[in-house]
Amino acid sequence: MKLKSFLLLIFAIAVFSACNKKSSSNMSSTTGWKYEDTSMGDNGTGLDFEQATGPGLKFVQGGTFTMGRVQQDVLYNWDNQPRRVTVASFYIDETEVRNIDYREYLDWLNSVYPTDRTKYQAALPDTLVWREELAYNEPYINNYLRHPAYSNYPVVGVSWSQANEYCKWRTDRVNENILISRGILSPDKEQQGENVFTTETYLGGLYQGVSGQSSKKRNADTLRSVRWEDGILLPNYRLPTEAEWEYAALGLIENTDGELITNRKLYPWNGSYMREDSKKERGRMKANFTRGRGDLMGIAGALNDNGDITVPVNSYDPNDYGLFCMAGNVNEWVADVYRPQSNLDVKEFQPFRGNVFTQPRRNEDGTLVRDQFGNLVKDTIADFRNFKDGSPESQIVESENWMDAKDLQTEGMYVQGKGTGEFSSLITDKVRVYKGGSWKDRPYWLIPGTRRYLDEQMSSSDIGFRCAMTRVGSPKGF
Repeated sequence: MKLKSFLLLIFAIAVFSACNKKSSSNMSSTTGWKYEDTSMGDNGTGLDFEQATGPGLKFVQGGTFTMGRVQQDVLYNWDNQPRRVTVASFYIDETEVRNIDYREYLDWLNSVYPTDRTKYQAALPDTLVWREELAYNEPYINNYLRHPAYSNYPVVGVSWSQANEYCKWRTDRVNENILISRGILSPDKEQQGENVFTTETYLGGLYQGVSGQSSKKRNADTLRSVRWEDGILLPNYRLPTEAEWEYAALGLIENTDGELITNRKLYPWNGSYMREDSKKERGRMKANFTRGRGDLMGIAGALNDNGDITVPVNSYDPNDYGLFCMAGNVNEWVADVYRPQSNLDVKEFQPFRGNVFTQPRRNEDGTLVRDQFGNLVKDTIADFRNFKDGSPESQIVESENWMDAKDLQTEGMYVQGKGTGEFSSLITDKVRVYKGGSWKDRPYWLIPGTRRYLDEQMSSSDIGFRCAMTRVGSPKGF
């Protein structure tokens, strides 16, 4: 009997402690006031916060890995030497952005800016990327983006700049929908021009919504706008960095024993073969690529990869992070500015070249400035795209005027021939990295460590993209 009473006492203490811990998580340990007490300023949601996973995203737990080349550099570019880096946890799209996704973006622009075609025209993919002088690809020009038969195929003909704008748009639509689903905002189907919902203008108090309904009811007597401290809104969708993309593509989580990587991958799957070796699927291709000269899909009756050009974005088996087509199908834009020797310059944690720091512009009275499309106008306060690679610290110019302004830019580091027949490195501050290999690439380019580059305003029939999102808080949750 005494034992039973003792056990009941222990259980009661445990329940009390758990309840007390739960309640104290919303109470300041320094003042004793509740975090959501409006008399003390309403400081947010307290300590029990876990980031929600945004639509279309998969969680990628960060860690250390060897980034770069895993086999012979067949082109001898020497621009992806192996180096050990650490990537923070983040989220990335399960698939490449599809034609149907991008058409949703175009339709929204068309409805919100009906009298101003500038925004819409700037977002249109270049369907002429399909045109070849000695090939009959004209049907893809008219059909690939618009026809429903290709809705689940990856969008192509999109430049890096257009992909970046899509990410911004997606951020705003997701966050607007979060506020509407919580009853904080009413659907505003009449928003146009400058009065358009963006996450930044909402947090800045510039967007009022339908009839000024931009508030959240915190208790029976208090209304206030949602703030970043509430944790309701998601961080920005964005292009992944090169390190993030390569780390996610490799998916090494199943190749570890404790803290040891037992088997370094060549492709997003184990082994060095391009075909399935399981009894049921033996011989089936693991990705969409060009197998050899003139062979893009195999023989009629046995179309091995079932793709003459691209294929649906969820084709083939996902890698260990649950991500589809991280090799083949289409190459994918990443956020980085290209430099041959970035691996020698970037940091060991979150390596990235391309930082351009901005701040919102304000009027004389301190109010934020918006453009005609409702976006905040921002001024550049620092540009580090050519830091230590075009900056004064990196210049070695054999002349008396080595500090001339023309020699302190990227163009002073790399050959920029502009005349007919002149050699040009094509490397500028507007050149971006793309990775992953595509439907018209040989297997070498399907290795995640390989890298190529293209001007951020250019596009191709074999380059698409997927979005990423920063993980806030713990790398995996406590």
